[in-house]
Amino acid sequence: MESRRKRNMKVETPSVDRVTPFSKAGFLSRMSFWWLNPLMKTGRAKTLEDEDMPKLREADGAEECYRLFLEQLNKQKRAKPSILKALISCHWKEIFLSGCFALLKVLAISAGPLLLNAFILVAEGKKSFKYEGHLLAISFFLSKSIESISQRQWYFRSKLTGLKVRSLLIAAIYKKQLRLSNSARLVHSSGEIMNYVTLDAYRIGEFLFWFHQIWTTSLQLCLTLVIVFRAVKLATTAALVVIILTVLCNIPLAKLQHKFQSKLMVAQDERLKAISEALVNMKVLKLYAWDTHFKNVIENLRKVECKWLTSVQLEKGYHSLLFWSTPVWVSSTTFVTCYFLRVPLHANNVFTFVATFRLVQDPIAVIPDAIGVFIQAKVSFARIVRFLEAPELQSANTRKNCDTESVNHSIFIKSAEFSWGENSSKPTLRNINLEVRAGEKVAICGEVGSGKSTLLEAILGEVPKTQGTIEVYGKISYVSQTAWIQTGTIQENILFGSAMDSEKYRETLERCSLVKDLELLPFGDLTEIGERGVNLSGGQKQRLQLARALYQNADIFLLDDPFSALDAQTAMSVFNLLLDGEILLEGPYHRLVASSKEFLDFVNAHKETAGSERLAVGCSSHRCEISSRDITKTYVEKQSKDDNCDQLIKQEERERGDTGLKPYRQYLNLNKGFLFFSVAALFHLLFAIGQILQNSWMAAKVDHPHVNQLRLVLVYMLIGLVSILFLLGRSLCTVALGLKASETLFSQLLDSFFHAPMSFYDSTPLGRILSRVSSDLSDTDLDVPFSLIFSVSSSINTCSALVVLAVVTWQVLFVSIPMIYLTIRFQRYYHASAKQLKRINGTTKSLIASHLAESMAGAMTVRAFEKEEGFFAKNFDLIDTNASPYFHSFSVDEWLIQRTEMVSAAVLASASLCMVLLPPRTFSSGFIGMALSYGLSLSNNLVRTIQKQCSIANNIISVERLNQYMHIPSEAPTIIQESRPSPDWPAVGKVEIEDLQVRYRSTAPLVLCGISCTFEGGHKIGIVGRTGSGKSTLIGALFRLVEPASGKITVDGIDISKIGLHDLRSRLGIIPQDPTLFNGTVRYNLDPFSQHSDQEIWEVIGKCQLQESLLEKGKGLESLVVEHGSNWSVGQRQLFCLGRVLLRRRRLLMLDEATASIDNATDMILQKIIRTEFADHTVIIVAHRIPTVMDCTMILAISDGKLVEYDAPTKLMKREDSLFRQLVKEYWSSCQSTEPH
Repeated sequence: MESRRKRNMKVETPSVDRVTPFSKAGFLSRMSFWWLNPLMKTGRAKTLEDEDMPKLREADGAEECYRLFLEQLNKQKRAKPSILKALISCHWKEIFLSGCFALLKVLAISAGPLLLNAFILVAEGKKSFKYEGHLLAISFFLSKSIESISQRQWYFRSKLTGLKVRSLLIAAIYKKQLRLSNSARLVHSSGEIMNYVTLDAYRIGEFLFWFHQIWTTSLQLCLTLVIVFRAVKLATTAALVVIILTVLCNIPLAKLQHKFQSKLMVAQDERLKAISEALVNMKVLKLYAWDTHFKNVIENLRKVECKWLTSVQLEKGYHSLLFWSTPVWVSSTTFVTCYFLRVPLHANNVFTFVATFRLVQDPIAVIPDAIGVFIQAKVSFARIVRFLEAPELQSANTRKNCDTESVNHSIFIKSAEFSWGENSSKPTLRNINLEVRAGEKVAICGEVGSGKSTLLEAILGEVPKTQGTIEVYGKISYVSQTAWIQTGTIQENILFGSAMDSEKYRETLERCSLVKDLELLPFGDLTEIGERGVNLSGGQKQRLQLARALYQNADIFLLDDPFSALDAQTAMSVFNLLLDGEILLEGPYHRLVASSKEFLDFVNAHKETAGSERLAVGCSSHRCEISSRDITKTYVEKQSKDDNCDQLIKQEERERGDTGLKPYRQYLNLNKGFLFFSVAALFHLLFAIGQILQNSWMAAKVDHPHVNQLRLVLVYMLIGLVSILFLLGRSLCTVALGLKASETLFSQLLDSFFHAPMSFYDSTPLGRILSRVSSDLSDTDLDVPFSLIFSVSSSINTCSALVVLAVVTWQVLFVSIPMIYLTIRFQRYYHASAKQLKRINGTTKSLIASHLAESMAGAMTVRAFEKEEGFFAKNFDLIDTNASPYFHSFSVDEWLIQRTEMVSAAVLASASLCMVLLPPRTFSSGFIGMALSYGLSLSNNLVRTIQKQCSIANNIISVERLNQYMHIPSEAPTIIQESRPSPDWPAVGKVEIEDLQVRYRSTAPLVLCGISCTFEGGHKIGIVGRTGSGKSTLIGALFRLVEPASGKITVDGIDISKIGLHDLRSRLGIIPQDPTLFNGTVRYNLDPFSQHSDQEIWEVIGKCQLQESLLEKGKGLESLVVEHGSNWSVGQRQLFCLGRVLLRRRRLLMLDEATASIDNATDMILQKIIRTEFADHTVIIVAHRIPTVMDCTMILAISDGKLVEYDAPTKLMKREDSLFRQLVKEYWSSCQSTEPH
């Protein structure tokens, strides 16, 4: 085992920490992004991995950003400080600096039309001095270079600021969810909180990039109007009117978009909440055969979401049409106005005007994007603020930090009332008086739903105190009733952030009877546990929780029914070894008084909760001295028998290298995508041709003596109007492409998830899946279609500019061809690193989601152990781990764009120089003006092309990631038409198992080894064995949650492997080990298909002893069940599960530790109900508690996955070597050891 430990540790050894070269880069290196060269060189030499990512500067790290944010909040000294003001105070310097670069960019780009006007005059022979043309050519290059440098720094610094804001918001959301009050959790579900992190925080971070775009576009338009006024005088008013009308038309649409965006995000929350609930409880859904129903529920929620998605995308399409067509409307209207105002049109003023509006076409075109981002950010910010201002738990008022030796008691409660609803008129616990002194062992007993767990949670500070006094002194260790296990190794779960103490660690393993379990695991205590401990049995999970609690050196131990999942010997052994500490035990009355009376006798006092009213205190009549048994079994560290064993949790897969067009084909193959894409691209090509024809007409005829001005303008306007129709077609096709693809993609994704085998959920963290169905799906829905079409559109515009330049001045090809080659080289060098950076960004983002999902599930345990800071620190690390590839990803984008812009600046300067060097009158001034106007826009078009290509390359990663989960190996078909059983199957309930062998993965060892037996119809079968022996696995095999490696199971003569899964699972009944309730009402939880009348349901509720509790809720069958059923006790949840099987009435019923969480009296009633209601049914009972199976017809004993014995209990009791007899003997021996003597 030691060698395995070393081998595993070697694999996980981190690389040497490196800080990004940006931290030490000089001025020129930062301006030119030269500091990126080492990383890009590495990416060129090999595929970039996580360990190749340099760390961010300390100032850019999440922890430092969050610290500054808190400082600014605290400076406000208000009860409810402004989060927006704090964010601005933290980052105003960075925002101002990036704003200065944005201003410089606007001034530089505005110089272009002025230089063009001067150049046309030179071409017409009106130069002021000899080398004016040469100087203007150089000026073109310098102005475009300054424009490039300033814009790149603007974009880079804005994105960096956005990254810092995003990081601190994620940190704030994470910390808030750890302290969220119970009432706030009803408002903000786990799915919504996940959306706050994976969607809202990212949208706000992106807004910082777009912020300057809003005011710079306005400033650029103002400067444009000034330049235009110089060219066309009073006709400028027409341009101004069209721009104002465009803006006015957009105002009501912006309000509509805000409404649609808000509705869309609410719909996304509802859909994600439903998916999250289904994924968490997928095992239960499969057992009940409810998976198809829940899938339909999610599909209906998706239809609502798609309704609002359609509205949002149509708005986007309309904005795209409006702003792409604005330059056409402005130029046409202005030239018509020139005709009526008798303003002469010549090459210099016409193409100064055209060039000016061509340069602002891109800023105008991004206005819809800017508006969309602003609205999304506004909605997202409001949602996050509402969450961050939600009420928090006040546990600090309960737990006192002081020396425990200075007080006489550890827990003191006097005349206290507690209520889950903070403003509830009816307290959950009333008139509670309790004093626990140091060294006392106390048990809390009571009926199901009487408030036992609530009292423990009140001591933890989880339940608000409405009256009285409560004081808790000392460090607490807590074991929850439902085990919460982290994804990670067993060792990490036990240490729980504490330092390793080998001797103490070994002692803890022995105390919790974990040594033998570790010897059986392939990697010992370094074996990775799946999310929620899926690869551990219920008993192993509970003992792991106990080990975690013991290792922490606490003053107070709060154990919430920790022994129900353990067999009698293990439970007694663990309990005996726990008595050295100060422990407050909680459990159902039958656990501590009737069935496990020995536990009650070992405590100094027991407290009974009755109807949540008060505590009745009774002292034990005697004390038993427990001598610690000598532990002779040592922890043997041995070499793994199978060096090829794999850990359960796999590292997230990501594509490597250049995937080429594969993800694009995957997207366009969805629902006629190629057709819509091709038509949209064709429409834009026709639009670009129309633009060239429009400008060619003007260039050729503007100074033609035989073409009057009216004809000139009307033809120009007609061509423009026709080209706008092509824009309309492009917008509609883009919207159709996105909606059709999203519809098909989600449908395939949902099918894949619901048909995936349980092994997929066992080995895949929930956060990894939720990242796909939240941020990745949102990117695909909203961004991919428009990014794809705009990428093609910008490429067409760039090509058209190059074509015009080459036609007018073919000599520029001598410069253009080498420049194009250089650009291609730059792009290839860039792509080697960029794609992998974007993939690493995607996979590290999933880690944040996984950690958040896990923390939300175990928030109470984290708070109980006061480990919030440790989890918060891990969250900081994960945020920075994700931020580094994102930072370097957008940095390499700027690296490429800057070099490409310099190339385009050189092409423009070369073209203008060619025109200067050619003999005068070689070209008309009109065509020179047209060529230079396209040349000036070449840089913008090229940049926009690269930006859109980077954008779609980034967004298509989401499609790539979604596609990974669209082809999960599927379990067997739900229905096989030719092998459907008869409607009354199974009629007898006879089960025959032949040589059954089961393993969970192809590389894993056998869990069940050759089980052969027959369960006769109508018999009661008890399955017994020690913790982890394979009892629950056998139940899983009967439901085909895991397919046998060999052997078969037949039910009433039908091989269950030959029929559909739905036909099998819907005909079987089960009460699962983990009681599960779904968000909704009591009626929905008992009868989701509405197949039973109210009377039938009430009858079942009465049999389940739930009628009184339900009537107290006041709404009967419509009583609310919140997320995870947390407003009902675990025992009540188990009773609801019993109610389900009573309603379903299946011939074959299985109970998997079904009565572990209910009191003895209720257990006896339920056993009677099962015997009465299912008297002639086959009932298979898995139980640790021996009395539960004593009246069974047959007993099946399993040990280490092998059938040890199978016979009537009376016969087994007569056999000296019987495992069942041994278990019975251990059970009664443990009870008799507590008899008074």
